Amino acid sequence: MNTILSPQPAPWQPDPAEPCVDMLGRPLTDLRISVIDQCNFRCTYCMPAGLYPSDYPFLPSSARLSFAQIETMARAFVRLGVDKIRITGGEPLLRKNLERLIERLARLATPDGRAVRIALTTNGSLLAAKSRSLKDAGLDRVTVSLDSLDNGIFQRMNGVDFPVEKVLHGIATAQAVGLHPVKVNMVVQKGVNDSQIVPLARHFRHTGVVLRLIEFMDVGGIGAWSRTHVVTSDAARALIDAEFPLVALGEGKPILHETASRYRYRDRGGEVGFISSVSQPFCGDCSRVRVSSDGQMFLCLFARDGIDLRPHLVTAQALETVLRRHWRGRGDRYSEVRGALAQAGGRPGKQYATVRMSLVGG
Repeated sequence: MNTILSPQPAPWQPDPAEPCVDMLGRPLTDLRISVIDQCNFRCTYCMPAGLYPSDYPFLPSSARLSFAQIETMARAFVRLGVDKIRITGGEPLLRKNLERLIERLARLATPDGRAVRIALTTNGSLLAAKSRSLKDAGLDRVTVSLDSLDNGIFQRMNGVDFPVEKVLHGIATAQAVGLHPVKVNMVVQKGVNDSQIVPLARHFRHTGVVLRLIEFMDVGGIGAWSRTHVVTSDAARALIDAEFPLVALGEGKPILHETASRYRYRDRGGEVGFISSVSQPFCGDCSRVRVSSDGQMFLCLFARDGIDLRPHLVTAQALETVLRRHWRGRGDRYSEVRGALAQAGGRPGKQYATVRMSLVGG
């Protein structure tokens, strides 16, 4: 007698057309890849020299994902909805031959055929020398961290006495080669560089550079951060508006899945943005995921622990299932929780300690 075997169900395969959303209904659209955890600056709010001395045990090059692994990973994320990839660090331009990675990523396209936008965030120290090769490799846009026009303030904040003139030269070079738009991020700290809000706005008006002011966040660890050092976006905007009247774009709130509230100068001198992650958390529509240079995926900027992707980096298809599962289980909303605690008179405890910024990227 022949045994009749019941057909086995086919293994589940993700449907590329099925939206990949987390527990709060947030889609996955923005991938940020840290390619190196080292930096040549020692910014006081990110990598202060006291915590990151010259002998700090940064990741060896052998521990970093290869460009081929990063490409495989990026392909899987793009299949799930990512249409923007940002290269970060540390200082990403310290990664040798970064242009080769840009070339690989610039060839990616979304399932519906759109080109994936490739951006980079840098401290600008190497930008003048690298802008042309980055543009030729396929980089679309660049964001430069610049916290002061005053050289004394800038050198104290970057911790290595790097002159502001070289960063400004890098910005001008990036514009000249066609990286557009160039954005400048200023982290504002009360009593440290808040005197530079209006000078920076004045400097970049009518240049095409978009200045964005960021509220001081506890990314350097909860022990080094205090809300008393925060200049709110409302306060920063009032300072600029008093000198150069502003008009809100939209309703003065971030566009869906974006971080900055956008304003234009009334005299059409350009645009300025405000990132209010402390006073007005935007967790509700956060669509960003971060991967460290050693392949750990972080579902929130303020996460403590990552998810190791390296065992799954065989093919983009194999990785896709893993990414989809973890994104679907995501419920992170750290900034909103922190804000609620602050309003109640409390402060985040040890359970809210975060991974170091140079590892996960900004």
